[in-house]
Amino acid sequence: MIHSLFLINCSGDIFLEKHWKSVVSQSVCDYFFEAQEKAADVENVPPVISTPHHYLISIYRDKLFFVSVIQTEVPPLFVIEFLHRVADTFQDYFGECSEAAIKDNVVIVYELLEEMLDNGFPLATESNILKELIKPPTILRSVVNSITGSSNVGDTLPTGQLSNIPWRRAGVKYTNNEAYFDVVEEIDAIIDKSGSTVFAEIQGVIDACIKLSGMPDLSLSFMNPRLLDDVSFHPCIRFKRWESERVLSFIPPDGNFRLISYRVSSQNLVAIPVYVKHSICFKENSSCGRFDITIGPKQNMGKTIEGITVTVHMPKVLLNMNLTPTQGSYTFDPVTKVLMWDVGKITPQKLPNLKGLVNLQSGAPKPEENPSLNIQFKIQQLAISGLKVNRLDMYGEKYKPFKGVKYVTKAGKFQVRT
Repeated sequence: MIHSLFLINCSGDIFLEKHWKSVVSQSVCDYFFEAQEKAADVENVPPVISTPHHYLISIYRDKLFFVSVIQTEVPPLFVIEFLHRVADTFQDYFGECSEAAIKDNVVIVYELLEEMLDNGFPLATESNILKELIKPPTILRSVVNSITGSSNVGDTLPTGQLSNIPWRRAGVKYTNNEAYFDVVEEIDAIIDKSGSTVFAEIQGVIDACIKLSGMPDLSLSFMNPRLLDDVSFHPCIRFKRWESERVLSFIPPDGNFRLISYRVSSQNLVAIPVYVKHSICFKENSSCGRFDITIGPKQNMGKTIEGITVTVHMPKVLLNMNLTPTQGSYTFDPVTKVLMWDVGKITPQKLPNLKGLVNLQSGAPKPEENPSLNIQFKIQQLAISGLKVNRLDMYGEKYKPFKGVKYVTKAGKFQVRT
């Protein structure tokens, strides 16, 4: 299946490669670099590239490209999911999935890749199993290994590897038993110049942090589970119970994991939490123009909207901008022509406003179209879809765990056309 894996940074340097079957030359990545040059943005590089003898399937995570080389046809999503598992494992082991972290722990990286793929096929991808096979790096363990010459590889086979619950190790014990769930939703939306919604969709995930002793059996129910579309489950969830009762029933892995991811695609269910009043105009046969935008709350269920930033890619003929913000601060890069306004949080009594004059190159034609506004924001303790956890029940163990649910709404690709 997967023959080779190349890790490439933003500069186009291949800083790590791993081969499972035969060695594939680095020159195969030239097809990837060609596709990267044609793409305007790193996120627009095609995930599947066909070459005369191979397929290149890639993902972009944390300013790194994970490029896998395949010689036969396989389901691309299968490979993409595996590459995301690799990136998640690096994040879990090293605290970050960066070039520096991977280079600092290169021995552990190769040990992990050796365990995660066997002869090119996925083998152990669960964090619990991997941590029993290969101990995560610590300063003390690194010092001991350098003195004794030993490695981080465990001596025994993981207890969960041979059971019918491979995601959970046996004999888990905690002094404090806790189960916490984070419901995180991202809004992708396009708003036209009149304020009407062209497109709106919510991408959501429920991340869990479970620290429970023994072998607990959990049931998580929702107030309104019917609004979820395209639900993707962790392997621990009993699918038949979800189909019949819309209840998540599972024996959880130990530690942090993603329980489900979902989508809410009905546009009438997607509330848009902010509105933008804008007036951007460039005068004909003139070297100046006006820029005026105001942001306000809308359908935010009484919660505070915070962490707001507005990014605008201005036309190339623009020289500079002289703006005055009523709140926050702005920066304008005259080389890339990118305006960034860091607003902070909205107070309804005084709405944030940014206005002023823009200067264009003299004699240059008026820009054909106005720029779009890309907005980022965060709302704590709110799931914008209206999803709410009803209750969490535990069976199989007698203790009472601490339970908690946190809701967060963020902007994904949120664009306002002007």
